[in-house]
Parts: sequence; C-alpha cells; structure tokens
Amino acid sequence: MKTRESELLFLYLLVDLILLNLSLLGIAIIQYHIPFTDYNSFSDYILYFNTSWIITYFLYSKKNLHLRDGFRNRFTRLTKRHLLFVLITTILIFILQPENFSRQIFFEHSLIFYGSKLIFYYFVYKYLKFIRAKGFHSGGVIVVGANKNGQIIRKLIDNNPDLGYNFLGFVDDSSDAYNDVIGNLAQLGELIQEKNPDTLFIALSLNDHNKIIKLIKTCDRYGVRVKYIPEEYKSMRRRINAESVGDIMLINPREIPLDDFRMRWLKRIFDIVFSVAVFLFIFSWLLPILAILIKLSSKGPVFFTQPRTGLNNNTFNCYKFRSMRPDKRANEVQATADDDRITSIGKFMRKTSIDELPQFFNVLMGDMSVVGPRPHMLKHTEHYSAIIENYLIRHFVKPGITGWAQVHGFRGETDEIWKMEKRVEYDNEYLEIWSFFLDLKIIYLTVFGKKTRMNAF
Repeated sequence: MKTRESELLFLYLLVDLILLNLSLLGIAIIQYHIPFTDYNSFSDYILYFNTSWIITYFLYSKKNLHLRDGFRNRFTRLTKRHLLFVLITTILIFILQPENFSRQIFFEHSLIFYGSKLIFYYFVYKYLKFIRAKGFHSGGVIVVGANKNGQIIRKLIDNNPDLGYNFLGFVDDSSDAYNDVIGNLAQLGELIQEKNPDTLFIALSLNDHNKIIKLIKTCDRYGVRVKYIPEEYKSMRRRINAESVGDIMLINPREIPLDDFRMRWLKRIFDIVFSVAVFLFIFSWLLPILAILIKLSSKGPVFFTQPRTGLNNNTFNCYKFRSMRPDKRANEVQATADDDRITSIGKFMRKTSIDELPQFFNVLMGDMSVVGPRPHMLKHTEHYSAIIENYLIRHFVKPGITGWAQVHGFRGETDEIWKMEKRVEYDNEYLEIWSFFLDLKIIYLTVFGKKTRMNAF
C-alpha cells in the first residue's frame, strides 16, 4: 500500500537533491574550485554526489521517518544519514576516481550540504508546527482507544507536522482514566458531526471485531477515512499488507487504487493535458458562440456558479454554462426534463451536456477530475447521506465531469430514491476498480455510448 509516507519520502529526496546540487553550485561560483568550462570535471562531482545521496537515502529512508520526539531526534537522524553519505561517497571516489578528485571540494561540500539541510529542515519543522497549531492545512483526527497505541499515535501526530494531521481527541469508554477524551464509542456519530474529522484512527484489539465493524460503518456513513491500528500489529506485520507511521502499523479497510499517490499524479497529469486540449480545440471557438446565444435567450450571466460537494466532503464552486433563467431556487431545486426555467439554448446544451464544459476550469484548478463521481448540490449531499448507506464514500476521490454511473445511464434528474442509490452504487464501485484505462473507457463511452445519450461533455 502506497501512502502519504511514500509521498513524503519522494518529496524529501527531491528537496535533499536540490540542496545537494545548490551546495555544489555555490562552491563552484564562490570558491572557483570547479571551473564551469571544465564540463567533465564538474559533471563528475554531480554524478558522484547525487549517486551517493540516492544510495544513502534508500539505505536509510524508512528508518524512523516519523518520530515521537521533537527536532532533537531529527538532528540525530540527519547527522547519521550524512555520515553514511560521506562514507559511501568516499568509497565511490576511491574505487572509480581516486586521483582526479579534490578533497577540499569534498570537505567543503559536505559541510555546506549538512548545514543547509539542518537549517532548512529546522525552519520547515517550526513552520509546519506553527501552521498546524493554527489549524491551517491540516486534517482533523480522532483516535478511538486511549491505550498504548492510541497514545503513540497522538505523539506521532503532535511531533510530525509533515503528516498534516491535527489531533482532536480520544474516543474511549474509560473516560475517567485518560486525558483528552472527548466522548465514548456510543457518541461517535455526534462527535464526527461536531468535530468534522478527516480521519479516524482505531486503536483497538482484534478481539473487538464487532466494535470495529460498527465504527467503520459509522465512518462510512459520515464519509470519514479510517485507519486501523491493531494492538497485535507486531505479530501481524509480515502477514498483512499495511502502511506504517513510525513503528506503528496501520490497516486501511477502505483502501482504493487512488490511495497510491503515483496513481493520483498519473490521473492529475492526464486531467491537465486533457483539459488544456479541450480549451484549445473546443472551448476557444465555442465559448463566444454560446456566450452570445445565452445572452440572447435570457438576461443573466453567461456562467452559472453553484456550491457543490467535492473531495473529502469539502465545498467548491462548480461552473457551468447557464442553461436556465436566473432563479433563487437554483441551489435547492433540481432541474426536471420539462422545467420551465430552462431556456431554448439551455435545452440543447443540457441534452448534449455542453453546459458542463466550464467544469474543465474546475479540473485545472484541482477541484474536479475529468472522470469521477458527479458532484451534487449541498442540499442533496445532506439529504441523501442520511438515507443512503455508504453515500459519502464517493467523496474519497475528486468529483468528475463524467463518471461510471453516468455511462451506465444514471445521470440527470433523480426523482426516485432508487436512481440515486444506483448512482451511488456505481460511484463506489468506480473507487474500488479504478484504473487509468477505465478512465479512458468512461471518456469513450461518454462521447460514443448509447446509455449516456451524449454527443459531447
């Protein structure tokens, strides 16, 4: 399972390589030890230093990535890793190029690189601690179980601001035994609505199977991510595919393909490329034509903006070409097939789904994807999440302009509850079976499929 830990490992490696090469460049510019005209000499230093650091990083990567203590332990870890880097670089130089390598450059670069890392990571650590304390850019976390593992998770959250978590409190039936307990297990639903957490950590024993199932169902109802930390994790580590935070194993009972950050990046890159192509080849000439027709059909703006529910239940402004006359009920009443609010050009746009084209702006801004569950009005999210089981799971990924439910014919008006239930069923199935080629298939079926009854997005 690839998780945020993998993302951070890649990010830290990239930052370290930038600092490494900037240190080398600084020596070349200031001290003139490495003449730029001597390309072969300069490239040798780049090759050896970068190769040594990559080897060092992967030899010493996952060991204590996240620590229970503050920056002091990070200083120790950075120092040990740097000493290993010096050793590996020395071995490489001795084997491959013992004569034409400057010891002075090696010594100066090691000091500058080491110092720059300490300074950079210290300020990053302090900055992240500061913004997490203020509640910025952090996801709220509730920990179920104030036992030993629960306490460890709390320390990891407090001392690792790069995780992006904000500890909200423990949920535990033994409320008198621990500090920071905000309620018991029976109150979990109420606490989720009150605290609005992004993630729930369950630190219970496997013997509490029934409790865990109930907790997961509660989280599914409210669209909250679940990470499970079994007390018996040490004996299970080799038998279960799991992620880790520090030395704690986490099990994700709702693991989906897009939990892998590489897959998310692949999807994001495709979204950007596809959206740019739409703007260049379709939107550029179609926009002025539709703008004139919309203005001629009725008074009002060309674009219609509506708050909708997106990734992790966050609200964003969804853009469309205006297909109806301005109406105060627009954010509450869903349009019907014979709605008298729909304009003459609006009927054509809605039939062909051209009115959805501006949502490619949402895709470029990162609020939406080309393919994903369709975003619903806020009122619909509130209504259907209360009556349809697992409704909010569909928000574990970005909403899309088209989706798996739409190509199966479940698009447009949902005047009967079973239609929304089927839409949710297909949306949640999409999360489980996602692949890049499935997205391509959905796009093809959107344009050419019979069930979608669409000629364009």
